[in-house]
Amino acid sequence: MRFKAAIPLFAALVFAALLVGPLKAEDRTLQIVGFGDSLMAGYQLPPEDALPAHLERALIAAGRKVVLTNAGVSGDTSAAGLARVDWSVPDGTDGVILELGANDALRGVAPEETERNLEEIIKRLRGRGIDVLLVGMMAPPNMGTDYRDRFNPIYKRLADKYGLEFYPFILDGVVTEANLKIDDGMHPNAKGIAVITQRMLPLVERFLDRISSATN
Repeated sequence: MRFKAAIPLFAALVFAALLVGPLKAEDRTLQIVGFGDSLMAGYQLPPEDALPAHLERALIAAGRKVVLTNAGVSGDTSAAGLARVDWSVPDGTDGVILELGANDALRGVAPEETERNLEEIIKRLRGRGIDVLLVGMMAPPNMGTDYRDRFNPIYKRLADKYGLEFYPFILDGVVTEANLKIDDGMHPNAKGIAVITQRMLPLVERFLDRISSATN
């Protein structure tokens, strides 16, 4: 009798599930990975002051359901990022904020090599169904105008080629402000990360909307 009595309830639950349908993207927590070098990792900062943590808090405060994982490694070049991208970005990731190239420029790596490495990272991620927000870098002035003219355009070129959301310069609003950097004069401090977060936030929100639209 108990089994027979449960049948109508079970049928009602199945019918309700069919009406609701699969979980929509906006109803679930999006999994985002910040993939980059020391600027993503948060060089000499506690984990809660790194860019992914700042962005996650700002997004949650804006009502977004998101987890933003920090996969930044200080010192990484684009080649090092390419070597680890397959295992550093886990299955189930919805999107990657890709920030690499600063160490390439500091070491004078040929911009053509940097571009090839970044393009391969993008292709591998997109091949796994993972969308990419590309974050740009600018060559330091001491590298000269020829290097600058070869290096600086690679990010927009890749963003245009692959139709990516694009933030042109990771250190925008910070690079000329000594009070927003740690003692090395290169890396942002917690205040600098907060500035980057606020400047990036509208684009990151648009990136999340784009992911949600694509998966609906």
